[in-house]
Amino acid sequence: MATMDPKLKIMTETTETDYWNDSCSIKELEYAIPNGAVGATTNPVIVYNVLKNELDLWRDRILEIAARNPTADEDAVAWQLIEEMAVKGAEILKPVFDKKKGLKGRISIQTNAKFHRNAEAMVEQALRFDKLAPNIQVKMPATAAGVEAIEESTYQGVNINATVSFSVPQAIAVAEAVEQGLARREKEGKDTTSMSPVCTIMIGRVDDWLKIIANNRNILVNPAYLELAGVAVMKNAARIFKERGFRTRVLGAAYRNYNHVAELIGGNVIHTIPYKWQIRYNGSDMPITETTSVAPDPEMIKVLKENFEDFVKAYEPDGMKPEEFENFGPTRRTLRQFIGGYESLLAIIRDLMIPNPDIE
Repeated sequence: MATMDPKLKIMTETTETDYWNDSCSIKELEYAIPNGAVGATTNPVIVYNVLKNELDLWRDRILEIAARNPTADEDAVAWQLIEEMAVKGAEILKPVFDKKKGLKGRISIQTNAKFHRNAEAMVEQALRFDKLAPNIQVKMPATAAGVEAIEESTYQGVNINATVSFSVPQAIAVAEAVEQGLARREKEGKDTTSMSPVCTIMIGRVDDWLKIIANNRNILVNPAYLELAGVAVMKNAARIFKERGFRTRVLGAAYRNYNHVAELIGGNVIHTIPYKWQIRYNGSDMPITETTSVAPDPEMIKVLKENFEDFVKAYEPDGMKPEEFENFGPTRRTLRQFIGGYESLLAIIRDLMIPNPDIE
């Protein structure tokens, strides 16, 4: 029978593993922080869902933003709202940030997904976001342009969180870019002691993509392997990061099943966990024991490599070159979803700014 032990809090107190709330929702943060969360994150889809679920908390503010800026279009109102949501989350996390001396307690805010090919635009937006609050972390996609922006933003003192990332080669490219940015700062005598860069691996989206390929190409393998492919990718990235001494931490995201946390406990990793999965993990019998360093089943790796070229691309350190990141299947799917989520967010704001007269 499942217990009610706060498993995630025990995990954070007894291992090197941290967890974040996978949303800027105020209601969710009020649950997550007492249960051990030391960060939070946002993206266009998350902001859209928060606005749908907490519109009562934001409706008047959206109308106020629009009223005070009579020339502002829905994009301008949307970005002010996104920034204010991040600032509110930053305020809630500030006590954690202060207690951990800047190394934890940050909230991630994502640059415009439409900028995924434009390093200069991402850096410009990152520098703006960095000034919103002392505990801001800026998300940029792990595309070729994003990696370039990550190095420059790190040099400029921005704490980055690489997103739209699904593979070991993307994670390595991000970590190397961060090291270059940190080295440039240190060469000029600039402080790096409170910088806490992270690189996301969207482990559930790795599984999703292989399942799509299997379905489309009639590939039949042990279904358990398709629930652990993303875990294997993250384990490999965590191992390589430790061996190479990267200062970036690996962060798991996009949870789909029990193993996405249970197989990644211990080690210097972070989880960003949706609220519903926090409830599930905290009410489970999941043992809190070192699993991150336990190598994946060799037979599983062999089968996945033999059947899925894209698993090789994701798992092997040299599986892709930076110019290939943007066209990797999960990258394209996720960019489309993030941009679509932003468009859905605009639709909510549009309905408030230009109410439909037919339903008044």
